[in-house]
Amino acid sequence: MTETARRDQTPRLEDFPYRLTDNVRFGDLDPNQHVNNAVYATYFETGRVTLMKDPRHGLLQEGLAWIMVRLDMHFRAELRWPGTIELGLGVVRLGRTSVTCEQVVFSEGRCVASATAVMVLIDEVTRKPAPLAVQLVQALQPWARRGVTLTPSA
Repeated sequence: MTETARRDQTPRLEDFPYRLTDNVRFGDLDPNQHVNNAVYATYFETGRVTLMKDPRHGLLQEGLAWIMVRLDMHFRAELRWPGTIELGLGVVRLGRTSVTCEQVVFSEGRCVASATAVMVLIDEVTRKPAPLAVQLVQALQPWARRGVTLTPSA
């Protein structure tokens, strides 16, 4: 299946190995009384940061930091307050210095938004991209989106 064909399909939460629950806050709403589109970037950030900064997962390395370089969001349905949401994340590609994730926001069993996010690993001192070490590539494996085999770029 091509990447384009896969992207057009409605995501399923079970395809995303990293999941967490969050709340829709009243402050997330815009004058139309639905969640403002800019807030979704915060929902997606919550998913990424919660995974990447949890020391149990081994995705942080001394002297290195993750920075966001691209976020492509697809709004699929309105989301309203009050409510809870389920966030899902799956790694879909490993570059030499980058990781690409697909992310979703579900409400009441329905995908209301999805995104593709690209993060680059940088040296905190030089601010230059740093290669993904073997141990980091191994630590990312459990977070591969269902149906994706992660192999690092040469």
